Amino acid sequence: MKKKTLIEVCVDSVESALAAEDGGADRVELCDNLLEGGTTPSYAAIELARKRLKIGLQVIVRPRGGDFLYSPLEFEIIKRDVEIARDLGADGIVIGMLAANGAIDRRTAELIEAARPLAVTFHRAFDVSRDPCASLRQLIDLGVERVLTSGQEATAFEGIDLIAELVELAGTRITIIGCGGLTARNVGKFVAATGVSEVHLTGFESRESRMRFRNRRVYMGGALRPAEFSRLVTSSETVSQVRKELQ
Repeated sequence: MKKKTLIEVCVDSVESALAAEDGGADRVELCDNLLEGGTTPSYAAIELARKRLKIGLQVIVRPRGGDFLYSPLEFEIIKRDVEIARDLGADGIVIGMLAANGAIDRRTAELIEAARPLAVTFHRAFDVSRDPCASLRQLIDLGVERVLTSGQEATAFEGIDLIAELVELAGTRITIIGCGGLTARNVGKFVAATGVSEVHLTGFESRESRMRFRNRRVYMGGALRPAEFSRLVTSSETVSQVRKELQ
């Protein structure tokens, strides 16, 4: 009998989390600010997501965009956010810190301790670590349950060879979650080629704003910005298509 592939959907709102659940996701990773790769969501979003969802809720704890080299003050913020997300009912915590030389930051052990008894995922900071195999071994030794990776490439298919190698190296000691450009059209081939048991995707569609009045002279972000009058939301139909492909 074919083993079920677990689907984790990355979302940036409670609305999208509920759509992912409706589409057949097994769990969600709740974030804010996906334009920068995801940062810590609001406490209200965590609390309401936990109240509304029946599936697993992972919460990313990342204080800012940019690199994963954090100051002592930033580390204290991360640690406190881990504790609060745990207390608000998250099922798992998603973290990632690197030392200046590209190795896994040793302070990760403190965050894992703060997160317990919850499961811990190391996010795509792994993809910019210096030595992926050494990093994976270190995360195994630390007791991390999952690693999110595109194989140190822009997309999962570009990193497919490394991901397959990491799956073999991991064995049953840690779970490799494949991510990066996965869709209903390619996810089946990716799983077959790598042997991953879990995949991570957004399932986004563009949704037009309901605003009738629109002042197009003003925008809220920087020069590289999404349109003010449309936004990306998770589509339950898109997630459902992924689920069907993996069956």
